[in-house]
Amino acid sequence: MPDLPTPKDAAEAALFSECWDAVLSYADLCTAGAEAATQLATEAFALGMREVRVGDGGLAKGAGRRSRLPMIPLLLTAVRTTAAAWEESGRGHDLDPDLRLWLHSDKAARYTGPPLQRPLALRGLRDLQEADAALLWLAEVEALPTSVVSRRLGLDPALVGEELAQVRGLFRDRCHRAHLDTPMDADCRSYARLLDAVTRSPAADIPADLSRHLATCVDCAEAAACLRPHGGGLPAALTGGVIGWGGLAYLERRRRAAEVRLGAGRPEPADGDGGRPVTGAQRARVLRNGLLVAAVVVSLLALAVSLMPFGGDKGTAASGDPTDSSPVAAPGPSLPDLSPPATTASATGTPSPRPTASATRSAGDKNPDPEPQGTSSSTASTGSADRSPTTCTYAYDLVNQWPDGFQATLSVTTADALGDWSVAWSFRDGQQVTQMWDASFGQNDSRVTAKAADYNRSVPADGTLSFGFLASWKGKNAPAYDVTLNGHSCAKSS
Repeated sequence: MPDLPTPKDAAEAALFSECWDAVLSYADLCTAGAEAATQLATEAFALGMREVRVGDGGLAKGAGRRSRLPMIPLLLTAVRTTAAAWEESGRGHDLDPDLRLWLHSDKAARYTGPPLQRPLALRGLRDLQEADAALLWLAEVEALPTSVVSRRLGLDPALVGEELAQVRGLFRDRCHRAHLDTPMDADCRSYARLLDAVTRSPAADIPADLSRHLATCVDCAEAAACLRPHGGGLPAALTGGVIGWGGLAYLERRRRAAEVRLGAGRPEPADGDGGRPVTGAQRARVLRNGLLVAAVVVSLLALAVSLMPFGGDKGTAASGDPTDSSPVAAPGPSLPDLSPPATTASATGTPSPRPTASATRSAGDKNPDPEPQGTSSSTASTGSADRSPTTCTYAYDLVNQWPDGFQATLSVTTADALGDWSVAWSFRDGQQVTQMWDASFGQNDSRVTAKAADYNRSVPADGTLSFGFLASWKGKNAPAYDVTLNGHSCAKSS
């Protein structure tokens, strides 16, 4: 295992200590144990710092403007690169099993493939000036207080909020340009201008046809999250698009650990203490020793806090069923609700944004704004399904997931022709549906019932009906089960 690189000066030593806990937190998600996490973080840190120093040297020699990620995301991508090298060299047994599968998938190939096919958030962040990109990452992903962000970047604390708003706009413009440059099929291209117009305003209503398209197209859902920086999905878009696997789990860890890591304030790095040697070699050793001590202390604190929300389960959102959600963040980030958010009060009395109900819901379906304890609805069924012979099968697809919400699609194939339909299912973990398209819905505790819209009531024999929805989750997010069609139990499709 290589050593951490020796800081060149006190400023670089301070930078090391500020970034180490982020690198170790992500490395812990990627590995199967604490020792492997420290090894992966150390190797990745050394790799990232070599890239930074080579890049700085090239710029000093007149290499011209270079496009580089800010420090923390650059080091996090070095973790992913180092993990891939471990897998190729036969050290994959030290990595998280889900990460190993991801590394061999098309999702991982996007990050090393043709530039125009890489995730939109990654391309947009690279196109920003490095100082602007650093401001966006520290504020949106690391969730650092304004005072800390201004100190790290040397900004006026009174102007950080205004500058952040400008940077969000710049990031949106870069992503919009990158989206138009991306190779698209005719269907996606036809929605590109409409998507741009809808995402420019937080109050804009999303047309039904665009909503259906976003429910089935990962690339356009990714673009929607990047093009709507005021919609709450920007942090997930950045983490999923820049670091890929485990992005959402990393985001949750950083948010939950931020208060403890920074609540008491991080001490400013000292230039030197009395009695320290002043020769160049001795100063380098002193700085290095100080870095290692600070790194150990910070990393232990960060790990102790960041592991708490996941119960030691490597940051996964669910366990048990293989189809349960995991810390895997697909290249397409979460889809934020594109309709105006309503506001509800949480259990602590703090207002929190909630997606509004679907415009297709019929007047007879009651769906009050859901609370974590569940909602009541006259349309939701609480009885068990008719256990007659199965005449239908279903497929449940988790399209996107973010720290407190997710997007899913439910498709049901029926053997018999239908003139109308009602699909019901149950959730194991208290998930609450907040919006649905191509159906109206009601929910009673864990049981959800979706009814056909006016335009899709009829389904031919051996035909398939489908609808999508947004929902909230907490702790775990197991897939839907006990699915019924018009009261008859459906089997899960293979």
